[in-house]
Amino acid sequence: MATRHQARTAVVGLLYAYDLGNHTITKYSDEILEESKIRNKQRTFSNDLFIGTVENLERIDEEIQSHLKEWDYTSIGKVEKAILRLGVYEILIAGTDRAIIINEAVELAKELADEHAPKFINGVLDAVGEKPSRVSLDTPDAP
Repeated sequence: MATRHQARTAVVGLLYAYDLGNHTITKYSDEILEESKIRNKQRTFSNDLFIGTVENLERIDEEIQSHLKEWDYTSIGKVEKAILRLGVYEILIAGTDRAIIINEAVELAKELADEHAPKFINGVLDAVGEKPSRVSLDTPDAP
């Protein structure tokens, strides 16, 4: 059985492909997850993360951009962006414990991105997680 880490790794791959313009990948996520041996509860978990992130992409990207200090959002690598998007989704929408998600995102960055990515991702997600309460990104902010 796949671990949650393996499931998240697969989701980063799906988000990466989506960001490259392969928007039809949402139709084939089950097959792709099956090829990665992500099954049963972990497949449901992976699909929930992937679809939830894609459905909230605009607001997630706004959240990430609001925490960038000396970075231009368009210059962030696609793998790093996929990891950040997943992390923001899990922290702010899914309500997963911030420390767990930051640790997981840093591990994903160590495995999938360049040597500077873990520190960068840690800093951005730490800033995102400093919000006082969970925010629903599914609905517009109330006035």
